[in-house]
Amino acid sequence: MGTLEIIMLGIGLSMDAVAVTITNVLGYKCLSKKQKLSMPIAFGLFQGLMPMIGYYAGSLFSEFISRYAGLVTLLVLGYIGGNMIKESFEKDECECCGERDTRYTFKVLFFQAVATSIDAFAVGVSFAALRVNVLFASTIIAISTAFLCFIALYVGKKFGEVLGERAQLLGGMILVLIGIKAMF
Repeated sequence: MGTLEIIMLGIGLSMDAVAVTITNVLGYKCLSKKQKLSMPIAFGLFQGLMPMIGYYAGSLFSEFISRYAGLVTLLVLGYIGGNMIKESFEKDECECCGERDTRYTFKVLFFQAVATSIDAFAVGVSFAALRVNVLFASTIIAISTAFLCFIALYVGKKFGEVLGERAQLLGGMILVLIGIKAMF
């Protein structure tokens, strides 16, 4: 597998993380700069780590991961998206006064990063079969994911400005749809 193919694979694997980054910016109105920057870092890190884990532990867990990956992704993103939809109908007292959004926590980011990188685990299993340099490939995947998620921060901000009050509702719906898509 060549470098260009790995870059394309990294772009493909990063699409869920990019969509979730945009959704987070839409749904959580008062994200601090630190919270925003944590997204590309966390998504890139997990997208890079999961192929390595799949490469080394894949033969032990590949069947289990393949069987339940969609369900896990649906449950995690469905729960987070459902909460965002529910909160979109509640009165929001946050008027972005420079404070961070306390609803967006490390725990939420962790579960999002895991849910969006489960498919990268399966890719790691295939890397073992193809004898791909997993460190090089995982680094490319991590960098491409982080880079695209940085761009997604800007895209989410622009969509949020256009959508206004409906941004959180749309963001929650997108997370639920990504979870449903993972089932198929």
